[in-house]
Amino acid sequence: MHDIRMKLGRLCRPPLLVRAARIGAQAYVRERALPRLFGPGHLPPTPSALSRLIALEAAEEQARRTRATGYRAARHVEVLIALIGEAQILADVPPAPQPKASGIPALRCVT
Repeated sequence: MHDIRMKLGRLCRPPLLVRAARIGAQAYVRERALPRLFGPGHLPPTPSALSRLIALEAAEEQARRTRATGYRAARHVEVLIALIGEAQILADVPPAPQPKASGIPALRCVT
């Protein structure tokens, strides 16, 4: 679990993606979101889901950075929403209200 938290702490994404994901994470429902990302079947435990989501997000980030033709920002945000939602479940913390645009702390933002 410590390794997952370290990986999450090192994520550095563009501010627009982070803001959109934070807004979406307020209404995160794992029973609805995870089957869309992982396919039908039983829901994995939160640590396993986080590991899979980290891998999915890394692939989305690579596609974004290389400007792959199949990259969709909406899909990237969907993965980030699930990542934030699962991290909140793991930490057993209720979603925080949306911060002002000037202060977005959890994921670092880069341009």
